[in-house]
Amino acid sequence: MEEQSSILEEVFSSRGRVKVLRVLVKFKELNISEVARKANLSHTAVERHLEKLKQLKLVTEKKFGRIRIFRFNSKNPIAEAIKDLFEKFG
Repeated sequence: MEEQSSILEEVFSSRGRVKVLRVLVKFKELNISEVARKANLSHTAVERHLEKLKQLKLVTEKKFGRIRIFRFNSKNPIAEAIKDLFEKFG
């Protein structure tokens, strides 16, 4: 329970992180540039947020050469709960 609440604090304490997660919930998987464009954030900020979200196991990363694709981790129950919140409250 303690771990779950700290994950939620990490996510919801950052408006940018919430924007990045919302984009990935909506579009499933994207590269950093696409996330940055759709979230209206800088490439550097998105990269930082994605690294944190990856550490929290809310997103996963696939590499194809130099291309990095990030995907919302629907296998994580906490990620699914966050997705439900986004869908419920827009």
